[in-house]
Amino acid sequence: MRVKKILSVVASIIKSFIILILLFINSKAEENNIKYYSKDLGTLALMYHRFNEDKYPSTNIKMNVFEKQINIIKNKKYEFENPKNFDIEFNKPKSQKKILITIDDAFTSFYENAWPFLKKNKIPFILFVSTEPVGRKGYMTWKQIKEIENEDFAFIGNHSHSHEYLVDFKFEDFKKDIDNSINIFNEKLGYNPIFFSYPFGEYTLEQINYIKKKFKYAFGQHSGVIDFNKDVYELPRFPINEKYGDLKRFNFLIDLLPLQFKNIEPEDKYIKNNNPPKLIINFFKNQKNLKNINCFSDEGNKWNKSNLTLEENKLTVHFREKFQFRRGRINCSLNDIDGWRWLGLQFSVKLN
Repeated sequence: MRVKKILSVVASIIKSFIILILLFINSKAEENNIKYYSKDLGTLALMYHRFNEDKYPSTNIKMNVFEKQINIIKNKKYEFENPKNFDIEFNKPKSQKKILITIDDAFTSFYENAWPFLKKNKIPFILFVSTEPVGRKGYMTWKQIKEIENEDFAFIGNHSHSHEYLVDFKFEDFKKDIDNSINIFNEKLGYNPIFFSYPFGEYTLEQINYIKKKFKYAFGQHSGVIDFNKDVYELPRFPINEKYGDLKRFNFLIDLLPLQFKNIEPEDKYIKNNNPPKLIINFFKNQKNLKNINCFSDEGNKWNKSNLTLEENKLTVHFREKFQFRRGRINCSLNDIDGWRWLGLQFSVKLN
């Protein structure tokens, strides 16, 4: 008995030592942010808001168009990403293209028009809910949200409490808004969602660092395709509405591949005094055809071709003039041997 006890203690010590080593290795890997270029076909996320609300064309999509878009996805044999698999699939290159459906704001028009269609076809999606307007005119109720959440292909995401321009908030007020939403989700659903989406796609680096403490994934409103090198707290989505939802454009964007990169400078996408910023995109050494990249940006509130300098795998974007309040955007595309690759960025611009 004494020998078994000694052996048990020794085994416990060895096990603890091994765990410490593994934790050290994992923490160093995370610290060094190890990335590498791969043949990742990516996950393309689509962002919708209203359905059949014609008086809001900038956030609305007609249901007959939405159904045709879904059929395009099916005809191309692309799989719909089920958010329950996000943890597993995000951390590895995807050999098959995935499409992720997301809906922001939980408008009543989604529940009345799109939800029956998605439910009938069991199409997975994330519904991002801001907790303050729930139950108001034009917004879903908690009963309706719970009904949706009961389905195994439907997931709820956090979209803040107030849905204000949080980038303008003092940091303490930002934290209060997020914490308030978390408390309400815990009260109404029994948990806080792991998915978050920034209202208007706006955020500061300080706000991202707080979101990291509360959520596993966060989505913006900049266009692009998710690959396993993307920052999980700055995930891109393609906004779809009446203007940017026509079937010809949809056919093009749904085929887009990720334009992978190692890192981007500046890390903070909130422009205060550094307007315009010096934008540098660092790509991987074994990426090909980088000379074919074209970028367009909207500084001065006018979309024009950006001035670029490419030195080996470092792309510098020289903006023509200052970005106007409240947002600045840049979209880069690359006609690669496998197809078109896309990268979009959004800057939030402080009012001076």
